[in-house]
Amino acid sequence: MIFMKHIKKSAIALVLTVGVGFMSCTKLDEKLNSSLTADQAQAILLKSTDVSVLLQAAYDGLQGFQSQDVATSLEENSSDESLVPTRGGDWDDNGVWRVIHAHTWNADHSQVNNVFNSLLGLEFNTTNILSFNPNASQAAEARFLRAFAMYTVLDLYGQVPFREAGENLLNAPKVLSGADAASFIISELNAVKGALPNGPSAGGPAYKANKDAADFLLMKMYLNKGAYLNRAAPTFDAADMAQVKTLADGLIAKYSLSDNVWDNYAPSNDVIGKENIFTNQNIGGSKGGNLRAAWYKTNHYNMNKSGWNGFTTLAAVYDKFESTDTRLGVAYPDPAGKWPNPKAVNTTGFMVGQQYDLVSGAALQDRKGAPLSFTRAVALQESGTNLEVTGIRYWRYVVDTKDGNDGQPDNDYVFFRFADVVLMKAEAALRTSDATTALTLVNQLRAKRGASVATSVVLKNADPNAPDAGGVISLLNERQREFHWDGWRRQDQIRFGTFLSANALKPVTDAKYLLFPIPNTALAVNPNLKQNPGY
Repeated sequence: MIFMKHIKKSAIALVLTVGVGFMSCTKLDEKLNSSLTADQAQAILLKSTDVSVLLQAAYDGLQGFQSQDVATSLEENSSDESLVPTRGGDWDDNGVWRVIHAHTWNADHSQVNNVFNSLLGLEFNTTNILSFNPNASQAAEARFLRAFAMYTVLDLYGQVPFREAGENLLNAPKVLSGADAASFIISELNAVKGALPNGPSAGGPAYKANKDAADFLLMKMYLNKGAYLNRAAPTFDAADMAQVKTLADGLIAKYSLSDNVWDNYAPSNDVIGKENIFTNQNIGGSKGGNLRAAWYKTNHYNMNKSGWNGFTTLAAVYDKFESTDTRLGVAYPDPAGKWPNPKAVNTTGFMVGQQYDLVSGAALQDRKGAPLSFTRAVALQESGTNLEVTGIRYWRYVVDTKDGNDGQPDNDYVFFRFADVVLMKAEAALRTSDATTALTLVNQLRAKRGASVATSVVLKNADPNAPDAGGVISLLNERQREFHWDGWRRQDQIRFGTFLSANALKPVTDAKYLLFPIPNTALAVNPNLKQNPGY
């Protein structure tokens, strides 16, 4: 019995361990000090392992997307809409934040390394589940989560280490890139879709892999396939765009847009967020990832809630919103009733100008006693007397106040949302010369958000930093208005050809930055990986 417990614990430890080591050719030569044969030990292990525990651990691995320095940091801070300025001695961290926005990172960057390792850990764990005799639904969920991890690796790094369940761990995993990686992910999603649980449209939870989430991720794959083949000059195959439109029609028949977009990000978004298709579950006070970073990373120390006074957005982004657009921000009622908000200031969206206490209504001050008034201007390296207030701030998630300042919030983290289905179909239509359908879809969304009626829609403006004018709506701008800080901006800019363009704080940059480098530590242990060009 002692031996059986040892086998079970060792197996679970092996499955749950995250790191590059398991993606490498590390020698595993532990011997079984027992009279059991290896086959007998394997049979005991398979019989005694609770697959549901391993699967839940894989879902818990998605919590890594919620912190401030993970995959969403690479996707957003490298784009034109988010940055983390150094404020005197704060937020320096040897320049790791500045170089992401400035496009001057290298293969030893800590976030580049940690995100790569974390994603491969999720891929490894989900693959291992398949070795423990899961039922059909469990296997489909594991393969969906693996496909999602692989998709994210492909999007960021351009190549994906991969091994099938049961392959010899002594051998370095093969590497899929470009067309091969895209084809594999698409085939996996199509293969498992039928066995996945129903999605929210049929009463299933959004925080579990589901049929609707598979269709959504397939849309992303078909829409971005041309970029994954050639990021410097993406092309858009008509057959791929047809797939996007067909998949969209299936989801459009099941979902509708929320009257209040912020319901999708509220503490009760698992109930009222009717656009949410795939999320990661958080349970206030007891379970979840570091979603509180969504407001801590941007709020000043003296605000409700207190924060770390870091992340900001750019004035050029703020200027793309009309004053009536609810995506600019609203005074969302505090679900816990702790903030009466007497001045009715916005508690979602953008924060610019004088800030107020949400309980008393008093004008807030910074730590030096000056008005806490956020400025439009911001620099990558701030100094002087106003460094605490530079930069427009942003709240993506409605703050959950019920568990105190450091409590675990109840908001589920949003990966896939129905509004994206609408705009992905609009893009596919526009890329196949169907401007009428694109305009109809964009106006349906804009009507829900309180924005003016568009007279026409184009893929992008000649100046990607410019706001829309004259009723002509840039689809790239509309995506930014709808998904600001949702983690899609870098991908969108690459697909639309603006990622390397200059913005207020960076010049035109080299094409090598269309991919993040493969970490040097990963190259050292897997000879099948090749460093991306230019690094």
